[in-house]
Amino acid sequence: MALVGTPTNRTSIDLPVDVSAEIIQKTQEASAVMKLARQIALPGRGVAINVITSDPEAAWVGETSAKPVSNPGLETKVMRAYKLAVIVPFSNEFRRDVAALYDACINRLPGALGSKFDNTVFGGPQAPGSDFDTFANITGQSLNYDAQNAQDAYTGLVAADTDISTHGGIVNGYIISPQARGILLGSRDETGRPLFINSVSEGAIPMILGARTELAKAAYIPGNSSATPAVPAKVGFVGDWTQALYGVVEGVKIDFSSDATLDLGSGQTINLFQQNMFAVRAEIEVGFRADTNVFNALTYTAE
Repeated sequence: MALVGTPTNRTSIDLPVDVSAEIIQKTQEASAVMKLARQIALPGRGVAINVITSDPEAAWVGETSAKPVSNPGLETKVMRAYKLAVIVPFSNEFRRDVAALYDACINRLPGALGSKFDNTVFGGPQAPGSDFDTFANITGQSLNYDAQNAQDAYTGLVAADTDISTHGGIVNGYIISPQARGILLGSRDETGRPLFINSVSEGAIPMILGARTELAKAAYIPGNSSATPAVPAKVGFVGDWTQALYGVVEGVKIDFSSDATLDLGSGQTINLFQQNMFAVRAEIEVGFRADTNVFNALTYTAE
């Protein structure tokens, strides 16, 4: 949603430090990517990041022999801040209770900001700019069962682990969608015992192949079964999260408007003044960079 027209009764404020920090904290809690990736300080103008692409290599030498020289491979990437925003309308009754307004912001905004950030990283929406990495084109590993080729969900997970290690990474985290959770919960060994939970009473998948696992709706990217060949859905992502970085500039910025018109899309609008409402616009500036070679997507084609 976006504010249209020329608002005249509009105030821009900074939330109190504790409230702003709480929104950022809850945004991080709502974002599976932010839970696993490393956070760095991100200035508004952006920052250059040095990425090690190959390690120096030692060699055995004789007592008086010249020592070998081995330079590590380096690549520089620029992380830029891109603006992520959401507008939430409220009734005017919220004005009578400032604490209630803050509570509403804290409860509603983190999920919206965190989910959109995650879904963009996973390759759902288009990246906000060329200096924002996504997993749109990373290697995919199928979780489909294929008796003819002895392929199942476990085989796909091992293939992802192998591919990532081949590219110099070490798998340390999975982000799976509810759809992938169902697939993995249904995976059993030859005796019928579930592979990924210790008992049915647990009903969860805290770890996959020894690595931390997060559940996120944003990790589901729909496929296209009518395409030729069919494009499978992406139901999860796995990789070396030490090679993924995100940064946030300052805190959350809040704008209020009570006489603008909100464009809901499809020709629908809300006139705030006419309907005794006001709107709160929240925005943060965030960036994301990663070595996409050490990440794999987990895919599934519905039968």
